[in-house]
Amino acid sequence: MEKTEVVVIGAGQAGLSSAYFLRRFGFEPVVLDAGDGAGGAWRHRSPSLTMDKVHGIFDLPGVPRHPGVDGRRPAAEVVPAYYAAYEEGLGLDVVRPVKVTSVRRGRDGRLVLATDAGEWSARAVVNATGTWTRPHWPYYPGAAGFEGRQLHYASYRGPAEFRGRHVIVVGGGASAMHVLSEIAGIAAGTAWVTRRPPVFRDDDFGENARREAVALVEERVRAGLPPQSVVSVTGLGYSTVVREALAKGVLQRLPMFHRITEHGVTWPADEPSAADRFLAADTIIWATGFRSALDHLAPLHLREPGGGIKVDGTQVVKEPGLQLVGYGPSASTIGANRAGRTAAGNVRGYLTTHPARPAA
Repeated sequence: MEKTEVVVIGAGQAGLSSAYFLRRFGFEPVVLDAGDGAGGAWRHRSPSLTMDKVHGIFDLPGVPRHPGVDGRRPAAEVVPAYYAAYEEGLGLDVVRPVKVTSVRRGRDGRLVLATDAGEWSARAVVNATGTWTRPHWPYYPGAAGFEGRQLHYASYRGPAEFRGRHVIVVGGGASAMHVLSEIAGIAAGTAWVTRRPPVFRDDDFGENARREAVALVEERVRAGLPPQSVVSVTGLGYSTVVREALAKGVLQRLPMFHRITEHGVTWPADEPSAADRFLAADTIIWATGFRSALDHLAPLHLREPGGGIKVDGTQVVKEPGLQLVGYGPSASTIGANRAGRTAAGNVRGYLTTHPARPAA
């Protein structure tokens, strides 16, 4: 078993941000990352998501990305290269590929991390495992009998494979905008379906507005409720992909269907005696977001009756030696860097008030 002061699980934006600030505060964290290379979830994004389409902010603290990047280059190439240079330039101790399978309480207040590469014991842990590995597939009646293709946005690799297809895109966030902006004019037909009417914002979504949005999501996790997505409180700005989708006329939103059939979807009839409304489709793309990848924390029994994990800032209330970044308000790039600094400060405070016990 490897013993260390602090372990960071995950080397995406939130994990690298945490490691940076931990170094600033005098620690040398070990970063365990499940990926084969640098870049976190960015490594797995569609090649069609180019830099001029990227939604969100992903600069890491201390070392901004190069401003002259060609906007036509895939984000799945540019961002991992930036992250790799960041790790190397700062000399971070990133160990990969290492998958953490469980975290449990050990002796002397330590946390023990079981992995596919052995065990680590740490006095404090920053969990930054993100959401990409847990795509959310909502259940709708009839889904199992659909004879067409269903895929989640996590598997989307560009518009070419949908040529001539009748596609329904489900979801009201940036991922749905990305898909719709690209497949319009290539697919034989598109339909956009969301649970709630979308809210578009045309104001300048500046620093204060971002902080307010993060605070709204933070209220839920502080109460121990499952976090909502940040976009649910921010709305959709007029990004490049939104403008493209609008120009192509594909943002004609439909309410959520109530059933999936063998060859499409249906909505309840407007009149009791009428047949259900039907829309034919051979492809459904679920751009329905992701959930936090936290199964490895199950041995700690952190869940509250409301279904979430109660977090104060980034500190887990039931396990103060554990910080959650990339969870709730920091699951978006809006709050990841701020969360990294908060987590590092909390680790410093915790380890200062809980000094290591001398070896027996």
